[in-house]
Amino acid sequence: MKTKVYIDGQSGTTGLQIYDRIGARDDLDLLRIDEDKRHDMAERKKFLNSADIVFLCLPDDGAREAVSLIENEHVRVIDASTAHRTAPGWTYGFPELSRDQREEISKSSRVANPGCHATGLISTTAPLVRLGVLPDDYPLTCYSLTGYSGGGKKMIADYEADDKPQELFAPGIYGLNLKHKHIPEMQKVCGLKYAPVFMPVVDDYYKGMAGTIMLHNRLLTGQPTAQDICGMLQEYYEDEHFVKVHDFGDHGKKIYANALAGTNELHIIVCGHEDQTSVTALFDNLGKGASGAAVQNMNIMLGLDETTGLE
Repeated sequence: MKTKVYIDGQSGTTGLQIYDRIGARDDLDLLRIDEDKRHDMAERKKFLNSADIVFLCLPDDGAREAVSLIENEHVRVIDASTAHRTAPGWTYGFPELSRDQREEISKSSRVANPGCHATGLISTTAPLVRLGVLPDDYPLTCYSLTGYSGGGKKMIADYEADDKPQELFAPGIYGLNLKHKHIPEMQKVCGLKYAPVFMPVVDDYYKGMAGTIMLHNRLLTGQPTAQDICGMLQEYYEDEHFVKVHDFGDHGKKIYANALAGTNELHIIVCGHEDQTSVTALFDNLGKGASGAAVQNMNIMLGLDETTGLE
């Protein structure tokens, strides 16, 4: 019997990307609501309660509303919004954090898909905190470069307009109040006492992300070198399929934020020397940073090879 899957918010960027990844699979029965009824509460409720797996690709309030409409206890939910990433009773959907995390996802009925920027910071920071190298009170800073697709339909239209203004040809620093919506999950999942200073930057390319943390080695436990940190991260992720840590020095002279566009891979690149270290997570903001991660989580929840449909 095929697994019945429903995407609530099927016409948004994330919903469309999930559909692209699962639409042709013969092990899934994809339920599709009529376009003219996708705002009909009764019709949505019917679909939400008829599926085995529901993807929520909605604004936060819409995601909370959708969950309130689910009365069938057998329905399992993967929420791509920010609404439930730090909520009690929800499992954080980053399986590479640990074996226990992957096991929790496999058993969970409520999985919160990570934010794209959060994926970058958590992938580089959480292991170092868990290994005892990065103190939980470290004054962490991070910047994250992203393609414009992460901004949704309006931003995509603005960047792809024939008459777009000159400023859109240059990088745009945003989140200037330093209270970006991904910061709470960054702090919680990494186990940090204080929120990181986080600065996102959007640029004139469609998709791809590079999130970088910068460290003073003298403030780290044991004062490791950049090469030491690289080795620690390689060991931490050595058995992972989608996460790869490059050999130290194997990064060339530049890192391009769109290098992994179109994949579900996340590569970690460590640079620096004895005194200072930068750690960059390179991935696709629509892949491992959103829709690809959601499909990976679904595969785990269904007991399938988590690479199914993602190669």
